[in-house]
Amino acid sequence: MKSLKKIFFILIIISIILVSCFRIDKNNGNNDIKTSSTGIFDIPIEKAGDYLPVNTIFYEGRDYKMSRSKPGKYGGQIVVSTIGEGPKTFNPWVSKDATSTEIGALMYDSLFNTDPDTGEVIPALAKEYSVSSDKMTYKVTLRRGIKWTDGKEITADDVVFTWNDIILAGYGNTSLRDSVLIDGEYPKVKKIDKYTVEFKIKKPFAPFLRLAGTQIAPKHIFKDIIAKGKRYFDTYLGTTVKSGDIVSSGPFILEEYVPAQRVVLKRNPDYYAMDENKNKLPYLDKYIILIVGDLNNELLKFEAGELDVISVRGKDLSRFKEKEKNSDFKLYNLGPNTGTMFLAFNLNIRKDKKGRYYVDPIKQTWFNDLNFRTAIDYAIDRNAMVYNIANGAAQPLYTAESLSSIFLNEKLASGHERDIEYAKSLLKDSGFYWDDKGFLHDKNGNDVEFNLYTNAGQTEREACGVMVKEDLRDLGIRVNFKPIEFNSLVSKIMTTSDWDMVLMGLTGSPLEPHSGKNVWYSKGHLHMFNMRFKDDTNDKILPWEEELDNIIEQGALELDYDKRKIIYDKYQQIIYDQRPFIYLYSPLIITAVRQKIKNLHPTPLGGTMHNIDELYIEN
Repeated sequence: MKSLKKIFFILIIISIILVSCFRIDKNNGNNDIKTSSTGIFDIPIEKAGDYLPVNTIFYEGRDYKMSRSKPGKYGGQIVVSTIGEGPKTFNPWVSKDATSTEIGALMYDSLFNTDPDTGEVIPALAKEYSVSSDKMTYKVTLRRGIKWTDGKEITADDVVFTWNDIILAGYGNTSLRDSVLIDGEYPKVKKIDKYTVEFKIKKPFAPFLRLAGTQIAPKHIFKDIIAKGKRYFDTYLGTTVKSGDIVSSGPFILEEYVPAQRVVLKRNPDYYAMDENKNKLPYLDKYIILIVGDLNNELLKFEAGELDVISVRGKDLSRFKEKEKNSDFKLYNLGPNTGTMFLAFNLNIRKDKKGRYYVDPIKQTWFNDLNFRTAIDYAIDRNAMVYNIANGAAQPLYTAESLSSIFLNEKLASGHERDIEYAKSLLKDSGFYWDDKGFLHDKNGNDVEFNLYTNAGQTEREACGVMVKEDLRDLGIRVNFKPIEFNSLVSKIMTTSDWDMVLMGLTGSPLEPHSGKNVWYSKGHLHMFNMRFKDDTNDKILPWEEELDNIIEQGALELDYDKRKIIYDKYQQIIYDQRPFIYLYSPLIITAVRQKIKNLHPTPLGGTMHNIDELYIEN
C-alpha cells in the first residue's frame, strides 16, 4: 500500500513538472520555456478527487460495491463519440481496437479495477484478495449474489473457465496470455469453493495482480462457443449480434447498434453497485457512442450540442478557452497523454515457404540500416509538430515510455535537436548519395522512395504524416503518404506485412511497462516492426531484440520499484539507440465536458469518466 502511494505521488510530481515545461522555444530548437498563447496554463492539472473509501455492503443476499461519490438521480444520457467506422466486435476477448474495448469494458466487468487516484488495484467483481508470503499464490474471493444479466449467479466457475478455457487456451486476442507467461509457464488457476479462486504462479511477478483482474465471461454461455473452435469464437458476438443475445455483467447493456452511426447502451437494472441510500447504480438511462468519422465532424457535433464530451486538440484550445467563459462546458487538464505516437519501420527480412520476401528486398536493406533509421529520426522536426499541430499543448517524445510514466528514462526524455546535416552524414556513411536534383539514391543507384501509412479520419495523424513527408524531402527522400481505413491498416501490419513505414499510436499504462510486452517481446502479438508469421522460414531474431526479451522477463520478475526502474531505463535506451520506432510528440489530454454531468472526478490515471456508473445528469 505504502509503495503504491509513493509511486502515485511520484507520478503526480512528474506530471506537474511536465505540464510546467510544455512551452518550447521554436527559434532555438530546444526545450526552453516561453510564453504560450493557448491558455493551457490556466487549466490546472486534475489531482486526487474527494472520493469515499472503497467499501462493500452485504444487502439482501448480495455483496454490493458502494458508490464512492455522493448520491445522484436517475435518468438522462451521456453522448460521446468515436472516430472511424465503429466497433469491430462486442466480444471483449477478441477485441483489438479501442472502440470495441471501450464498449466491452462497459458490458463486462473485471475482477479488479485501478483506483483512479492512487493507482492501487481495487475490487470489482472480486470482493477481496490475499497474497501468500512468497508472492506466488493469490486467493481471490468473489462477491456473493451478484448476477449476469440473464439472472444466473457469477461464481468461481466463471473465473476458472475464463482463464483456463479462453485466455490460457489461446482463444481470441492472446495479448493477456502472452503477458502472464512467467519463466515459460502459465498461471495455475483452480476453484477453491463457490466464491474463491486460487492463482498460482512460478515466480514472484510484479504485474500479476493487475493482469489477473481481467474481464470474466459467463461459462454457461461461452462453453458451447468454445466447443465450436477458435474460428467460431472469433466471430461470436460480432457486430450483427442481436442485443438480447449478449449476457454480460457490467453497468450497461447493448440496446442498439446502427453501423457507421451509433452504439446505444442502456442501464443494467441489476448491476451490483449502490449508493449510500441503497439506490442501485448506474443512474444514467443510456450511454451513447456516436460514430463521427473524423475529428472535424466530431468538433462540429460538440459545438452543435450533439456531444457531451470531447477531447480538445491543441489547435482548438484557444477557441475552447474563449467559449468556456459563456458556455455550458468545462475544460479539464489530465496531464500528458499516457500513450505514444510514433513512426515504425518494417524491419521484416523473412521469406515465406515459397521463398517470397514479406518486404521489398531493396527497402529491407534501407530499413535494417541503423544509419538510415537514425537519419530519419534526426530529420523529423518534432518542435514544428508541437506548434503547428498541437498548438504548443504538447512536448516532443523520444522514448518508448510515455511522459506520464513513472518508469520514464529521464536522461532520454529531452532527446535531441533536429539536425539535417548530421542526418545526411549518416546516409553518406552508408553509401547513399544525391543526384543533381537533390533526390536520394542508395549505393546501388536505387531511388529512395517508400510508402507511409496511417489510419484515415484521424486528422492529427494525417497532419503529422504530411509533415513527415515534408521533413524527409529535406533528405531527398520521396514519401508516398497514404491514409487508409483502420481495418486495412491493421491487416497490413498484422497479417500481410505489406507496408514500409506506418504512423500510429499505442495506448499504455503509466504504472506498468509490462503492459507493452506484446510490442517488445520478439514473439509478441504486436511486435509490428518484425512480426513472426506462421509460414516463416527463419525465426532468427536480432541481437538487440534478444536483449529486449531478457529485459522484459527481468523487469516483470523484479518486485522492488527502484530496481525495476533501472531495468526499464535500459529497455528504453535500447529502443532509443536502435530506433525501430521513432517517437514524435506527446499531447496534453484536455477534455471538454458538459457541466450538466455530475459526480465527475477526472484524474490523470482514471481519465474523465472512469466512474461512469456514478455519473448523473442535473438539468
